[in-house]
Amino acid sequence: MPLPYNKRLKAVARELRKNMTDAERFLWQKVRRKQLKGHQFYRQKNIGDFIVDFYCPSAKLVIEIDGSQHFTKNGRLKDKARDQYLEGLGLKVLRFSDRDVFKKTEGVLERILEDL
Repeated sequence: MPLPYNKRLKAVARELRKNMTDAERFLWQKVRRKQLKGHQFYRQKNIGDFIVDFYCPSAKLVIEIDGSQHFTKNGRLKDKARDQYLEGLGLKVLRFSDRDVFKKTEGVLERILEDL
């Protein structure tokens, strides 16, 4: 069954792909072109009313890179609701801080590999 898709977010997703954060760009270089166990990843993927940072359809895996706004009370509440929605679609959500992407890259990649 295909994932829900909100066509109104298509232009927003395209803009986000053009303007990725440094952490997103860095991780994209590690997961693109089937570098992890031959799995295809997509960036800034539209799923329902959300745009996820990275999505691997074969593993039903969503990867989110969280900047400082995600660590506020409001940010945590929004992320929890978003994660529950995505998990309700049968997806697994992994979250990493942008700091971990840069400082603990190998650990982040190992954690992703565990779920592929």
